[in-house]
Amino acid sequence: MIVGVPKEIKKDETRVPLTPGGVEMLSRGGHQVLVERGAGAASGFLDDQYVGAGAVIVDNAADVFGVADMVVKVKEPLPSEFGYFREGQVLFTFLHLAAAPALTRALMESKVVGIAYETVQTADGALPLLLPMSEVAGRMAVQIGTRLMENAFGGKGVLLGGVPGVAPAEVVIVGGGIVGTNAAKIALGLGAHVTVFDISGQRLRYLDDVFHGRVTTIVSNPINIAEYAGRADLLVGAVLVPGARAPRLISREMVQNMAPGAVVVDVAIDQGGCIETIDRVTCHTDPTYLEYDVVHYAVPNIPAAVGRTATMALTNATLPYVLELAGKGWEKAVDENQALAKGINILDGSITNQGVAEALSEFLN
Repeated sequence: MIVGVPKEIKKDETRVPLTPGGVEMLSRGGHQVLVERGAGAASGFLDDQYVGAGAVIVDNAADVFGVADMVVKVKEPLPSEFGYFREGQVLFTFLHLAAAPALTRALMESKVVGIAYETVQTADGALPLLLPMSEVAGRMAVQIGTRLMENAFGGKGVLLGGVPGVAPAEVVIVGGGIVGTNAAKIALGLGAHVTVFDISGQRLRYLDDVFHGRVTTIVSNPINIAEYAGRADLLVGAVLVPGARAPRLISREMVQNMAPGAVVVDVAIDQGGCIETIDRVTCHTDPTYLEYDVVHYAVPNIPAAVGRTATMALTNATLPYVLELAGKGWEKAVDENQALAKGINILDGSITNQGVAEALSEFLN
């Protein structure tokens, strides 16, 4: 199979979907890998390294999409890439279609086989390809929020861990999944007082156990969230419904009641966002805006801030599936691997993921 790796064009995106090591594994399997010139440079992987691993360097995205049987990416294609789609071509990447009607329509019209990293799901409900980026994003959410709490960035001037005689910051995390757990781990490690919300009592018991009672766990409902959001110095939105649009659990009124200089970081923004006042997408070079004097951070590709770490973590997770798709062809691969089958979002011009279909019903009908 010919596998293509185009350069990511989303603003401030630094990741690449395959390391040279991943390319070498594909080459050893007898596959040809086309890598767009400079695709890995931002994450520290140079063209010569890809060539040494067996790749062919091509000059532009058209050369990748025009030849490749399967295109492997990191982020969802942007409008300038829609014209490259070909019927029957496999596109394997983060798609986040519930918040992207135009992309969904383009994939349907071109009859691309759209397989989304974020909906590949194992029998136990785990999301193995989303997991490493959720780990990075959760940890980064607190790292970023800590900086934004500084006065120079419009924050309250609160030190996350406080100092002897001065209370630490109040960190509220809505969602106790992989993002929320990793956010809690970093916030707790830096000395903050941490509260985590989740709808699952079982998940809250797990968090209480692994953090040895040092994290406050609260059942998620509007009354409880409103009470704790009002006292938060840093609020992290970490809500996920696989494939579907994120529910808006933090209302405009809740944000209004937060103190001036408080910070909200919406990690769910790539699925439409879970904070009502997050009504625009920001980027790494212009990441924040003020609403009700609260600092809002709405960058949809948080892991791109640490492109090298994120690229290696992503390749570790995706490469076995890439090898399976390349070695067996997508039809046999998804027939034999039900986790991979759940990754199919678009097939034969139709939406095949229920969450995406429900989220986009009003846009596509």
